[in-house]
Amino acid sequence: MRGSTPRGSELRTFLCFLLGFLGIGNALAAEPAPTAVADDATELVLGRISDDPKAHYEQLKPLLDFVVPRMRDVGITRGRILMARDTQQMLSYLRRGRVDWVTETAGTAMQLQQRAGAQPLLLTERSGVSRYHTVFFVRNDSGLDSLDDLRGHSIAFQNTGSTSAYVVPVITLLDAGLKPEILLSPNDTPSPDTVGYVFARSEVNIAAWVHKRLVDAGAFSSLDWNNDRRMLPAFRNDMKVIHATPDYPRALEMVRAGLDPAVKARLREVLLQAADDPEAAAAMKQFFGTTRFLPLDAESEHALGQLRGGIVRVREKVE
Repeated sequence: MRGSTPRGSELRTFLCFLLGFLGIGNALAAEPAPTAVADDATELVLGRISDDPKAHYEQLKPLLDFVVPRMRDVGITRGRILMARDTQQMLSYLRRGRVDWVTETAGTAMQLQQRAGAQPLLLTERSGVSRYHTVFFVRNDSGLDSLDDLRGHSIAFQNTGSTSAYVVPVITLLDAGLKPEILLSPNDTPSPDTVGYVFARSEVNIAAWVHKRLVDAGAFSSLDWNNDRRMLPAFRNDMKVIHATPDYPRALEMVRAGLDPAVKARLREVLLQAADDPEAAAAMKQFFGTTRFLPLDAESEHALGQLRGGIVRVREKVE
């Protein structure tokens, strides 16, 4: 038995070397096992899905620094920000209790609720606006006047993460009995019985692609339609809106399932009072131009319910 010990040690050393060489060891160590949840009851973790973590960190940190000292009575003594690269990673964070509080647009917030049990806490009013809607627009000379006219034509959306420029427009097309079909590029031709869609990556591009006749139609928020930086006035003069959806919440503050009820209640109270606290003014402005946080009302609850049902249909019939 004594003679086998060195050989066993050598074998373990060799296997560790091999795993390290292949990069497997580091890959396994990079993400803790699902059961290894770091649950620090004294820490409040604010999460964000981000393609620009540095910029978003600077937008989130001031409000977190405002909130944390006001939550000491429920045991919170420090805060931390955790970025997710996409919705899937944020879902994992929420399921494992690694994020307590998330700020998101309504469409993504409803996905977090459906798939990870996250709970809406408050509405977020940005630049004085708590609700908006999606508009479908075309060139004045396009010959298109309604959603039904889009059959056999192309439309530009932003990306799959956009509530106003993807989720809501696709739900609207499905509700109208139309069949969205992804195209390879703006030069691709949709089938006669479908509405072909492409991703333009930004609101400015959506407007430009419609104006340049790269696509037949575009869809984004009513705020973008009235924003001269996203819909240039020269473009808008050549465009018309052929459909506008009902209003829905602009953004939401969400909390994870299982968050201590006392922490949840205190966070809600602090955020609701923030608009009246001079010490919060700069942090609120930095927090994506937030002007105040509002309780969810019946109208918003109804709109979110419609959105939740629509997202299921998008996932089943389109994606």
